[in-house]
Amino acid sequence: MIHVREMDEADIAAVSAIRVRGWQSAYAGIVPRTYLDAMTVEGDTAQRRRMLSHPRRAFRDLVAVDERGDTVGWVCFGPSRSEVSAAGPTGARMRFGEVYALYVSPELTGRGIGGRLLEEAHVQLKVQGFEASALWVLADNRRARRFYERAGYEADGATQDDVYDEVTLTELRLRRVL
Repeated sequence: MIHVREMDEADIAAVSAIRVRGWQSAYAGIVPRTYLDAMTVEGDTAQRRRMLSHPRRAFRDLVAVDERGDTVGWVCFGPSRSEVSAAGPTGARMRFGEVYALYVSPELTGRGIGGRLLEEAHVQLKVQGFEASALWVLADNRRARRFYERAGYEADGATQDDVYDEVTLTELRLRRVL
């Protein structure tokens, strides 16, 4: 049984371990190995502590916790960081939230934890007044793209490039109505 709740200070190290291992697992063969090998749980933990303690942060963090109380997944979401233009059913411009990051312990992928976290992020985005959600995914990360497409996301044609150890990788923006 998985329980989803707000992330707190005690979850930071576990979330950082999930994020680093998640990157190293999901992006193997996509992101340069040198970049992945340079990632550390300690470095990510320090960054996450700063982010969580920021007094005016606009994003939210949720964790998935298993029956033993272990943190096994994490999602971060909030207002869209880029301009997303789409009309809603009434013709008015929709207000977009964004899923910034979603990671599950690599050994637990495919067990519904990510879907549960994403579903709860959608519920909370809707409560905050957002009508739609966007996210960015590496074009070559086919597994993640399939996961998000099954959750109702579709590519909208927007792309952006990120550079990892001098290798440029393209991200696609996906979006869905909440």
